[in-house]
Amino acid sequence: MDIREQLWRLRRDYGQRALDEREVPSDPFELLRAWLKEALEAGLLEPNAVALATVSPDGQPSVRAVLLRDMNERGFVFFTNYESRKAKELQHNPRAAMLFLWVPLERQVRVEGVVERVSEEESDAYFRTRPRGYQLAAWASPQSEPIPDRAFLERRFREMEERFAGQEVPRPPFWGGFRLMPERIEFWQGRSNRLHDRLLYIRQPDGSWRLQRLAP
Repeated sequence: MDIREQLWRLRRDYGQRALDEREVPSDPFELLRAWLKEALEAGLLEPNAVALATVSPDGQPSVRAVLLRDMNERGFVFFTNYESRKAKELQHNPRAAMLFLWVPLERQVRVEGVVERVSEEESDAYFRTRPRGYQLAAWASPQSEPIPDRAFLERRFREMEERFAGQEVPRPPFWGGFRLMPERIEFWQGRSNRLHDRLLYIRQPDGSWRLQRLAP
């Protein structure tokens, strides 16, 4: 059996849970916190991993996985090198989309909105919580840039170990956080026969949220 046949034969009917618009909270963050808590309690691998989509100046979309590090009513925070591809794209076009995918729970959440840099204080506070090796790696890696080989990266890491020996590692000026401030948040719950539940929250001009059900 070739790969195409194997893909065609992949079937999984969903039906663990339902998602009823009459029972969900008016605030999507309340529902998302509950879903994230369930993902954490289920012991899923990297439940805070999200796919982050950005767009280049010439309209080319790109997507990669990042780790969510904070979430509140202001938005969703992740950290990166400000000279990386995603950061440059966000600086050119500060709009992005995120996707949470929790396959064992038959759930996904889509987020779309505007992105801003977090404050220097927020970036400093998070950087101080990182393991020392991660801090050194932030200095060592010219993220998204071509490098000659793995040895180059390991040599740069050793150089940073020597540079900051016996002292705290400061946050690089080119490293920090972004916050995605959502305008749309969609919750997807798998259901039998592909008749999935999709509930979309749309932020209104007064800051409230309008809820609507979408066809699967």
